Amino acid sequence: MSRVALVTGAGSGIGRAAAIRLSQAGLRVVLASRGAEALAATAQACPGPTLAIPADVTDPSAVDRLFDRAEQDWGGVEVLIASAGAGFSARIERTSDADWNRMLELNLTAPFRCLRRAVPAMRAAGYGRIVVIASTASRIGEPYLAAYAASKHGVLGLVRAAGAELAGTGVTVNAVCPGFVDTPMTEATIGRPGPLGAGGQAADRAADHARGGGRRRVVLRRQRGHHRAGDQRRRRHGPVLTPLADRIVLITTESF
Repeated sequence: MSRVALVTGAGSGIGRAAAIRLSQAGLRVVLASRGAEALAATAQACPGPTLAIPADVTDPSAVDRLFDRAEQDWGGVEVLIASAGAGFSARIERTSDADWNRMLELNLTAPFRCLRRAVPAMRAAGYGRIVVIASTASRIGEPYLAAYAASKHGVLGLVRAAGAELAGTGVTVNAVCPGFVDTPMTEATIGRPGPLGAGGQAADRAADHARGGGRRRVVLRRQRGHHRAGDQRRRRHGPVLTPLADRIVLITTESF
């Protein structure tokens, strides 16, 4: 029986591309997102079995229901991709408590709840792969992104702590820290101020960039190159958006 993966934020962007790639690799994929129509579109793009469950991961009870349903239908979740997230851009003095709390709830607390719910079964099975989609904002500060950067710094700390705690159990915890990627979340946060790199849509291009990556572990590598030119364009035009698949090399069948 193929392994079970659960992807949050599977309705668009990186989450959708990851879900499709996992399905192509032969996994059964549980798709979670708030929008039922977006989930249906992702499920249609996946070649293998999917279980689409609309869920708002900022609701603690929704996270429990999501995992309960997955376990009831397919058994324990063995691969977790925590991709649900949102961005927010504003000056510090124009960032309200509601804005701040929304970033922390979705980008930090929701991944924590998913990890907390997934880990017991993974630990008991002696196998688990957890990948959190973080950001370059997890490592550096950017103007006008105080709430977003704080939430992403926090989630990288969560990943590091969980990885250290679960070392030796057969459960690995990793983060991917992409820069600006051509996804709906980025457009909603900063618009499209800079020139786009060449390439197609995220779901179409992700598989073209897949590479091998070690035994029994999830490997998501960040593509390198074009950083110097991108930095120069960014100074002139603002953030440079990159097609998603040019940033992320997704998962191979050997990884599982």
